[in-house]
Amino acid sequence: MINVSATAATKISELLTEENKAGSGLRVFVQGGGCSGFQYGLMIEESGGAADQVFESNGVKLFVDPVSIAYLKGAEVDFVDTVTGGGFTIKNPNATSTCGCGSSFNV
Repeated sequence: MINVSATAATKISELLTEENKAGSGLRVFVQGGGCSGFQYGLMIEESGGAADQVFESNGVKLFVDPVSIAYLKGAEVDFVDTVTGGGFTIKNPNATSTCGCGSSFNV
């Protein structure tokens, strides 16, 4: 299961409305790269693939492919707003280390 914080759900809903994609969801994935070995990816997704797992959290649909789910079990998509800007983050209990900027991780 992957969760979405209430703050992130609000931001995702706003993005979907701006993009005229109401009813769509968010694809959450892991790919190789970054300074720690893996990096996260997020993108608007209208409908998942046949092998995807679909979750719903705080009114937001999440689509996760079978490879990524192994790295993301129990993770939470959040949105943080700081003085230097805002953005989505993933709190991942499976990550054993992360890079300094927090965009890549290792397991």
